[in-house]
Amino acid sequence: MSEAEGPERIIDAASLKALAHPLRVDLFDRLIMFGPATASQLAEALGESSGATSYHLRQLARHHFIEEDPDRGNAKERYWRVPKGGVTMNPTDFEEGSAEAEAGTLVVRQMVEQRYRHVDAFLRRGQREMGSEWVAASALMSARTTLTAQELATVTEEIAGAIDAALDRYRDREDPEGARPVVLHFNAFPVIGAPTHPEES
Repeated sequence: MSEAEGPERIIDAASLKALAHPLRVDLFDRLIMFGPATASQLAEALGESSGATSYHLRQLARHHFIEEDPDRGNAKERYWRVPKGGVTMNPTDFEEGSAEAEAGTLVVRQMVEQRYRHVDAFLRRGQREMGSEWVAASALMSARTTLTAQELATVTEEIAGAIDAALDRYRDREDPEGARPVVLHFNAFPVIGAPTHPEES
């Protein structure tokens, strides 16, 4: 997950516990997607109490997933934002079967479920709420091939670099009229359950 260009944040075992909660993933995701917000604004958007969102925002801030926005808010109500830079978690950093590995799996599953909710909302409401131009400009793309682990790592790195390069021109600017928050999802993984040596048809 990434807000903009900046230093990459590697999630370590100590930070996993702070993020391994469905509401915290939702809060983190919403701040990435829509920018700075207060606990009250987030509570209204997510159907939670402001007390709950305030508590979970403070926990995220303790582990530097988010920070106060010094350019907004006042003494009574603080705005929170995601620092510039991406967040990366490498599952091989944690011992298989450990509590840290299980927490990492939980966080990733919550993030994937959040991605699905965004796609589902677009499929159900995109045409009606945004119109044909936005639907035509969007894409839900899948591709299939056969690769070694090293080849997959190379492809993943190249595509991630291409995405960053494509978005660089739009960062650090005033949003033009008609702009909307847009998210790009890129998934690359080996298919579980496939035969080791598929029979040729």
